[in-house]
Amino acid sequence: MTLQITGLAVRYGPVTALDRLDLTVATGELFVLLGGSGSGKTTLLRAIAGFVRPAEGRILLDGTDLAPLPPHRRPVNTMFQSYALFPHMTVAGNIGFGMRRRGASRAAIAARVAEMLTLVRLEGYAQRRPYQLSGGQQQRVALARSLAPNPRLLLLDEPLSALDRGLRSDTRGELVRLQRSLGTSFILVTHDQEEALTMADRLGVMQDGRLAQIGTPAEVYERPATRFVAEFLGAANILPGTVQADGSVDLPQLGVQVRTGRPATPGRILLALRPERLVVGDAGTPNRLSGVLAEQAYAGGTLTSTVRLADGTLIRTSQALRDGFGSVRLAIGGPVTLGWQPEACILLPPE
Repeated sequence: MTLQITGLAVRYGPVTALDRLDLTVATGELFVLLGGSGSGKTTLLRAIAGFVRPAEGRILLDGTDLAPLPPHRRPVNTMFQSYALFPHMTVAGNIGFGMRRRGASRAAIAARVAEMLTLVRLEGYAQRRPYQLSGGQQQRVALARSLAPNPRLLLLDEPLSALDRGLRSDTRGELVRLQRSLGTSFILVTHDQEEALTMADRLGVMQDGRLAQIGTPAEVYERPATRFVAEFLGAANILPGTVQADGSVDLPQLGVQVRTGRPATPGRILLALRPERLVVGDAGTPNRLSGVLAEQAYAGGTLTSTVRLADGTLIRTSQALRDGFGSVRLAIGGPVTLGWQPEACILLPPE
């Protein structure tokens, strides 16, 4: 199964929700759409499912144009954020609902429901009602119901947002396991960065109805294409600079030059530094900046420090606390040296 979207545009009056968007999703791929509110990610899902009519563009599934097909005729299923389980039905009734609507036999439905219950590890729950289930169990029932008709493509709209933090983390792994075992193509929408990074084969960052960047999680995180992507996916310290003829970067507002780990064309750029790539203290790194410690925030396993540079710029760092807080605690207002390796430099186009 290959989903191919070309030039897709969705407009609501004067508002453009999708702006001539292109996307290809391969067979068996778990593709994640990451973006903030209003970026167009849910509109894209609804257009694929048939709930929104595009103003222009095409949506092809294995070469077949989906435009003429109403939602219930498309080989696509959607798992909604609210789960939308039928409260008057049992778990088995909910899972088999889509197959009954398509006229499947009782025997086929019973066999498929049993298969789905095993797949989502809910054997013995067939006769329970949704109100008798935990949030995680309801999520798995909703997933089983979406998968029971054997769709060629499953769309998931923020499927884990209703779960608490611990359960959400556990359920991510379950969802990926199910997707891998079935080989069904998934498109998952989320605004959660950790969710996107840990689950996706590839991800797309949405911005103003367009895909700002597509790639593997490592590609997009390590090599963001724009300032927006660098700051949206993870945190980034941004400093304006100029690439010199020898490949170093001049930071004129700080009066220093830094080395980068890759060749670049001379000219104006933005230098992005991930907080976790910065070392607090004189670690003998090639690149260094001096400042004053403005604040520290303790978060159990990590410590976030904010350093004020000479020109007033605030730089955030993040350190893993391998030996406890006491080993890295510094005095607020005291001098601090920041260091990083050339490979940590991310060069972005100027705005």
